Amino acid sequence: MLILTAGQVRQVLDGAERQVVEAVSRAYRLHAAGRTVLPHSLFLRFPEETRNRIIALPAYLGNPGGTGAREPVAGVKWISSFPGNLDAGLERASAVIVLNSMRTGHPEVLLEGSVISARRTAASAALAAATLAPREPQTGVTLIGCGVINFEVLTFLRALLPELAEVTLFDLDPARARAFTERCAARLPGLATTITERIGDALAAHRLISVATTAATPHLDPSPCPPGTLLLHLSLRDLAPETILSSVNIVDDDDHVCRESTSLHLAEQQAGHRDFIADSIGALLTGTRRERDPEALTVFSPFGLGVLDLAVADLVHHRAQEQGLGTDVPDFLPFGHGS
Repeated sequence: MLILTAGQVRQVLDGAERQVVEAVSRAYRLHAAGRTVLPHSLFLRFPEETRNRIIALPAYLGNPGGTGAREPVAGVKWISSFPGNLDAGLERASAVIVLNSMRTGHPEVLLEGSVISARRTAASAALAAATLAPREPQTGVTLIGCGVINFEVLTFLRALLPELAEVTLFDLDPARARAFTERCAARLPGLATTITERIGDALAAHRLISVATTAATPHLDPSPCPPGTLLLHLSLRDLAPETILSSVNIVDDDDHVCRESTSLHLAEQQAGHRDFIADSIGALLTGTRRERDPEALTVFSPFGLGVLDLAVADLVHHRAQEQGLGTDVPDFLPFGHGS
């Protein structure tokens, strides 16, 4: 068993945003081609702590064939979300990812998973923003929620959209927004950052918006958004069903995203169908490019497919091996080495 810590995962992923986006794009294309196996995520919830959850995401990611193609990979991500951690100065999410041998089924690699999870989410958002880009350059973005996910989103957006120069921030906690601007100044120099006190002002500032909150129920009124806005709906429960039903909706997988009281799940329950879903990101990447509607609100709602975690974890595994990183535990399993 090879064990890779959070620091080692960061070491191989820092500065590799384009490689991560390519891994995520490849996973989406394979999923669209039917070369994945993706059971529904399993949600473990707790009666006395309804905001907390731990989720298991099992998955299999095939390969497209051909010379130089990566080997198939199977595994699982086990990720917790405890929002109360933020008040204690801890990270909201923690995770591990296990990769299994496709020859023996044995677990072979154990990786710290929260870094991978955040960056595959951000890569997915940036990929959607680039794929659904308007004709004119996107020079600004609004971030609703100033946590780990949106900082990673900003990092990946800047890698894919070099013209990005302005960031408008809103968070219910002004101190978190101020800390976010300080982090931007240190890690992403050259970006002009503005903190707004009212969420409506933030929504009106740019036609590209990323929403990453801990909201469990709809709360966001998108009426201030300019015509033709792309809203990256990463936290999945911020928009009312009426908003979803009146928008152009792009998803990663309609069967996965219409579950667990997401905004799209509520919209499906209200409408009695899924006809409000216009397309999937995988179909857009493998088919004809879709022009963003210049008048309507376009909403990208990615459930967060386990195959994305596998794709990025596999990338980390190979890069770590090349750099000699990780701790090998040869006797982790009880039946290794001839026993």
